[in-house]
Amino acid sequence: MGDVITYSEAFKRQVVDEIGRGKHRSFDAAKRAYGIGGATTVYKWVRKYGSEDLLPKCVRVETLKERDELKEARKRIRDLEVAVANAHMDYCLEKGYFHVACDWMGVNPEDFKKKNVMTLSDTRRTVKGLFH
Repeated sequence: MGDVITYSEAFKRQVVDEIGRGKHRSFDAAKRAYGIGGATTVYKWVRKYGSEDLLPKCVRVETLKERDELKEARKRIRDLEVAVANAHMDYCLEKGYFHVACDWMGVNPEDFKKKNVMTLSDTRRTVKGLFH
């Protein structure tokens, strides 16, 4: 394992200040100028001692069509979240009504389900028969 080099706070601040004043064109240039090791050492110093404007920026270029599609997709997601929430609420209400009805009839809900089970294929056949 190599030697660990520790830099003083004053040195770190000096390097960050030099980057801010434009003495070094990049973090890598400052790193090379002083022989600083570590792939992200100078970046971490800038995050700690520098200002936001010194940090690299991520710029996203998009067409109007892409922006509109993203906006539309976000709206669709919100609409679907509302639909799922409504469906869940309906399910909970129906389940509650089912249990109230079973109590009113004096029937165990699980027994009622077993005796009156209807499969999805049964439902499809019933619906298909209604429309043909």
